[in-house]
Amino acid sequence: MQTRPDQSFAASIDPFRLLNARVHEVEGQGRIGFALFQAVRTTGPVFWICLAHDRDRPMPLAWPDGVAERLHLVETRTETDLLWATEEALRTRPVALVIAVPEKPISLTVGRRLQLAAEAGGTTGLMLIREGRGSNAAETRWTCDPLAGAADSTHQRWSLSKNKKGTTGIYDVSWNGETAAFHLVPQAGERHQPEAPPP
Repeated sequence: MQTRPDQSFAASIDPFRLLNARVHEVEGQGRIGFALFQAVRTTGPVFWICLAHDRDRPMPLAWPDGVAERLHLVETRTETDLLWATEEALRTRPVALVIAVPEKPISLTVGRRLQLAAEAGGTTGLMLIREGRGSNAAETRWTCDPLAGAADSTHQRWSLSKNKKGTTGIYDVSWNGETAAFHLVPQAGERHQPEAPPP
């Protein structure tokens, strides 16, 4: 069952905190933005692992302040090399976050290997997958997309559709792409209107 939290929910719980020593997945047009958001919220080295021919990545000047200095970009020739590099980075201490961008579906066996590597290194992994190409071994799975028609380009919908240790939810957020601060935005039809004055 999905939940639609309000501002009071946000004050007590951070719904976007990824569990450490586990591998998570994100899909959708906003998946790179979600990955950058997670990178901003970490301290320590960040690895971004992608195929050499993949141009769907943030350019160095687009990285938020404080992240570029910690970033290690790894380009691989093949998908096998990408998965190997991801596993090795997850095992390495003190890496804070490993972001990987596979092209092919992640099998259950590969997903389990990545989870074991994350546990061994105490590292958080985030796989930027294409729709429907995730693994059942993933701790959480997010879908992140910009909200159509929003005047504010930072307005997005982040949906948590899989969570092994908690609830799922749909969150409308506004994030400026620079700091770790975010705002939960009341969803359409759920905004609290002021009460009418007494007659």
